[in-house]
Amino acid sequence: MSLRLSTVILPVDRWHEAGRAKWQRAEELGFHAAYTYDHLSWRTFRDGPWFGALPTLTAAATATDRLRLGTLVTSPNFRHPVTLAKELISLDDISGGRITLGIGAGGNGFDATVLGQEAWAPRERADRFGEFVPLLDRLLTEESVSYEGDFYSAHEARDIPGCVQRPRLPFAVAATGPRGLKLAARYGQAWVTTGDPALFETGTAEQSVAALRGQIEKLGKACAEIGRDVSEIDKILLTGFTPERNTMLDSPAAFVDFAGRHRELGFTEIVLHWPIPDSDFAADQAVFERIATETAAQLR
Repeated sequence: MSLRLSTVILPVDRWHEAGRAKWQRAEELGFHAAYTYDHLSWRTFRDGPWFGALPTLTAAATATDRLRLGTLVTSPNFRHPVTLAKELISLDDISGGRITLGIGAGGNGFDATVLGQEAWAPRERADRFGEFVPLLDRLLTEESVSYEGDFYSAHEARDIPGCVQRPRLPFAVAATGPRGLKLAARYGQAWVTTGDPALFETGTAEQSVAALRGQIEKLGKACAEIGRDVSEIDKILLTGFTPERNTMLDSPAAFVDFAGRHRELGFTEIVLHWPIPDSDFAADQAVFERIATETAAQLR
């Protein structure tokens, strides 16, 4: 089974200073895709530069030719399906059909309260996500949509001419719980995980692999329940949140070892954070670029 290598570029640079160069370099290095986080601010970056995901991806689409582009991930925290669908159709058109929408239920970070609301409880996040994804699917595949739900509404929403990619751009659904995995099974062209957060601080590599194996098994059961072959769904691991995060980028050999163990689990794509000095994603840029250029053939 071949394994694709992608990167996620946090939107922390002014476009004309360093932003454009990073996205173009990602294409030069041969990454399959480059993603960005769809937040209004995030963790330790909250008090520093942070630009909007969709405008950044639009700029990246005009600065690159082959690189797939996308969000990891968009959530309902500050998005509405109707307006998001219009922006995605536009972005898919500008990019020539190179967009993947990573989408998840959201969490309790800054995005959860920035609009002045109380942070949603886990059940409400799951309920909203359960409406958001099917409605967005309809908006991206039908010319006119009317819908009245518990959380979202649409009245004769028109998205003509639709996506360049047919029947719509692919969804990469981030999920580990049963309800989210059912959405991934039904609507996802890909599934995204960051591993088991309970293992982030004190877990071992072996425990992480076992947890990921369990997640993939649950995805397989969710697919079996609706008669879908789980092999139809790409499986994406967003790295940086597993116990090996501090060693996997030490050398190309260390990364090949990490990637090989996860390919055996069934992952088809691994996403690395573009290095950011003095952050949780600090790494040697030269080694990072060697991993991109030297390990691709070994991972096919």
